[in-house]
Amino acid sequence: MAERNPQYQHMSRTLILTGLIGFGFFAAIQTGLLRAALESDRSFLSTVILLVYTGASLQWLLLSWRLSTERDRLARLEAAFSGVNPPVLERAGSGVRVDGENWDEGDLGRHLSSVLAKRETIPGDPETGLLLQALADVIANRHASGHFLSDALLRLGLLGTVVGFILMLAPVAGMESFDPVSARALLQEMSGGMAVALYTTLCGLITSLLLKLQYQVLDSSAQDFLNRLAVVTDVRLASFSSGA
Repeated sequence: MAERNPQYQHMSRTLILTGLIGFGFFAAIQTGLLRAALESDRSFLSTVILLVYTGASLQWLLLSWRLSTERDRLARLEAAFSGVNPPVLERAGSGVRVDGENWDEGDLGRHLSSVLAKRETIPGDPETGLLLQALADVIANRHASGHFLSDALLRLGLLGTVVGFILMLAPVAGMESFDPVSARALLQEMSGGMAVALYTTLCGLITSLLLKLQYQVLDSSAQDFLNRLAVVTDVRLASFSSGA
């Protein structure tokens, strides 16, 4: 049975996660934690981390919307095959035409077009596993930048830790006397370096974990899409009659 409103199922999880993340940032702003992190970070790595995370999250939202559209089309195709009269598919440009509706954009249309082209070239219901694997590789490569940025955010946080310790220990080398005034100034400078180390590490860890979670949700939905598509191409399409 076709999944009911799969585009809403995926997008609902995406929007819920986005809302929770947004609430977390709102709480950080209201409590002054975000402002303290940005103002105390003399290396500006916390700002860079937040900007990279924001850009990666926008890309994640775009990919989630694109995937939800593909899942919607696949659900409609599953529902059509489950009916009394199977749908009529025919190649149309780089995509397919399903019961007169053009699907010439998107992964699903291009994959179905490739399957139909292969079956026209090699009659007898040839194996389509390689085509599905190629599509899986395309989707994985599309998501790879998000996973790379997640690791990069963590490493930027660790870089901030190193920079913070350098800033903390640098005043010690220039210390000539240990009178109370000099010691107080030294502690103030060292605390500034420690703040850089702690805040950049905190920003890197949190944003890296959040981005990993976001792309885990996306990868899970993409894998479900590929599994259902394998059933459609290997079982449902095996006995369909293409259009003229």
